[in-house]
Amino acid sequence: MKRRTTVISAIAAVALIGGGTATAVALSDDDSGSGAAAKSSVQIKDDGVSDARENADEAKGARITAEDAIAAALKHTPGVAAEADLDSDDGRLVWDVDVIGSARHHVEIDPGTGKILGSHVERDDDDDPARVGSALKNASVSASDAARVAAAKGTVTSVEADDDDDRAGSVTVWEVETTSADGTQHDWHVDLRTGAVTVDRGHDDDHGDDD
Repeated sequence: MKRRTTVISAIAAVALIGGGTATAVALSDDDSGSGAAAKSSVQIKDDGVSDARENADEAKGARITAEDAIAAALKHTPGVAAEADLDSDDGRLVWDVDVIGSARHHVEIDPGTGKILGSHVERDDDDDPARVGSALKNASVSASDAARVAAAKGTVTSVEADDDDDRAGSVTVWEVETTSADGTQHDWHVDLRTGAVTVDRGHDDDHGDDD
């Protein structure tokens, strides 16, 4: 999947503040946009374990699902969700969700509590949020829908609108990454119109383990 930051995951141990499986998303109005890593309740440590173990521990550490993280981001910043990534920032796990409204907003959510850790406007000269936003507003399947249907394949750790083509209206699928219990990662396409899930063959070389 395309990333703004490389996921540096984890861990021999995952420290969570609080307990229980999150079924509701707690929200905050913290718009500081800084120090999010220090405030995340989920800490991960790189102890030189295998990639599969790192992937599995990171996915296990996120009690807030991709679907709930997207819902929290949209409640905080109205618009249409274009991307959600489970990412590591200085050893702290966060959900990064991009919401397109008047601009592309980057919203960070605590994967242990659902709390909003910060937000800021993304400025990228190569980005065309208006085009992507228009395509996604007209889509039958949202980022949240894509995360929900792909969850049957494993823990969803990334959802992203495929907008590699420069043509207007070119976004046709969601690219979704899932992690299985043993840490194996798989990449999928979810059709924006039908919600059909197919293997993303373009990422076979990345993981070498797609079904």
